[in-house]
Amino acid sequence: MSATALSRYVTQNSDILSGEPIIAGTRTSVRAIVGLWQLGITPEEILDHLPHLTLAQVFDALSFYLDHQIEINEYIKRNQVPHELIHPAVKAALGKSP
Repeated sequence: MSATALSRYVTQNSDILSGEPIIAGTRTSVRAIVGLWQLGITPEEILDHLPHLTLAQVFDALSFYLDHQIEINEYIKRNQVPHELIHPAVKAALGKSP
């Protein structure tokens, strides 16, 4: 399948991440960007974690998320690590009880 443009930088291709929305030309999912943002990481700081992206791509992914929250939240939910599999040190670092 060829890529389908969903916004300026967001696309989807059934051959990449089972058709999950990604940044065009990458395998970086909108879900991954939103996950960092939900941890309190600013769009500018997201570039430190995903240096192959541009700030415009990050903002477009966040904009896409805000317009498609139900869909992206479902991808996030499906890809969450079960609570019991998260290492206690990671839970502590995130401020969650063990």
